[in-house]
Amino acid sequence: MELAFAASSSIRTAATTPHCNSLYLHRRIPINPDCKSSAWLLKSSENLSSIGFHSRTGGIKPVSGRHCRRFSTWLTFKDACWRFLRPHTIRGTALGSTALVARALIENPELIKWSLLLKAFSGVLALICGNGYIVGINQIYDISIDKVNKPYLPIAAGDLSVQSAWFLVLFFSVAGILIVGSNFGSFITSLYCLGLVLGTIYSVPPFRMKRFPVAAFLIIATVRGFLLNFGVYYATRAALGLEFVWSAPVAFITTFVTLFALVIAITKDLPDVEGDRRYQISTLATKLGVRKIAFLGSGLLLVNYIGSIVVAIYMPQAFRRSLMIPAHAILAAGLIFQARVLEQANYTKGCNLGFLSVHLEPLLC
Repeated sequence: MELAFAASSSIRTAATTPHCNSLYLHRRIPINPDCKSSAWLLKSSENLSSIGFHSRTGGIKPVSGRHCRRFSTWLTFKDACWRFLRPHTIRGTALGSTALVARALIENPELIKWSLLLKAFSGVLALICGNGYIVGINQIYDISIDKVNKPYLPIAAGDLSVQSAWFLVLFFSVAGILIVGSNFGSFITSLYCLGLVLGTIYSVPPFRMKRFPVAAFLIIATVRGFLLNFGVYYATRAALGLEFVWSAPVAFITTFVTLFALVIAITKDLPDVEGDRRYQISTLATKLGVRKIAFLGSGLLLVNYIGSIVVAIYMPQAFRRSLMIPAHAILAAGLIFQARVLEQANYTKGCNLGFLSVHLEPLLC
């Protein structure tokens, strides 16, 4: 089951404080060597004084180094929390859920109301909380492995304590369940809790299903594929006041995204081979090798595209052939090209083509 902005630890800020011990000076500010923004304040104060503006007390108060350090600590903590959420996984969750929401709205445009925005926002927040819990609990139990595979993650890097991490994952789980329970009913709440349970047994001993390749990618495909898409579509129709009904496009999108999640599950361990081997974590990548897994993932995604073309040909009454066939043919050609580029780069680059196709599916079918 990884783009986060990096806040520099050298960032500082300036503030005026009434309790500073330094003397007031006219047109000069004592510069705190630890606070880079003080130089900017000095320049600004001199410019203001030169045109006749002065502090009522006769000067500008110096900046406290303590305030700079506090602000720097806050920035570091905020950056650590953002990296703890694994922003790229939020992107995948958002794209998958957006696809089914868009499909439900396309099917029933007359039911769209501004009042649905609040419910949609609460749904997105619940998904972010669930995602944060799953990736967070995984980081807590993978500290040693992450120090080898992903040393930039906050716990492995020492930017976030284990105690703080536990607080965050407990907060995410409780907040997510409360949001879903109060907005989407018992059935969706049950699906949500099932996803959290699967995410837990994936990482937590004694289960730690991530040790077993087949069980690991089945859990990921279930949570990020079927549960996510079925649950989001069901909740969207319920919010529109409609009963759940399968349709050919919805079944197709759910299948497509589930297979895409399977590809993610198979290929996600490619960058982690070194650490997994050191700590005896058995994955498909450690068993079969990076090259074979990369080809397997590309092959499954290619089957997804070819299957989309076949479905459009044999079910013209349910799908827009004029869009689906050429679009998926172009995506298939792009996939083959990127697979060749990845091989030449020794599989050190990423590929975002699959995310693009998931985002386009509601508009194509």
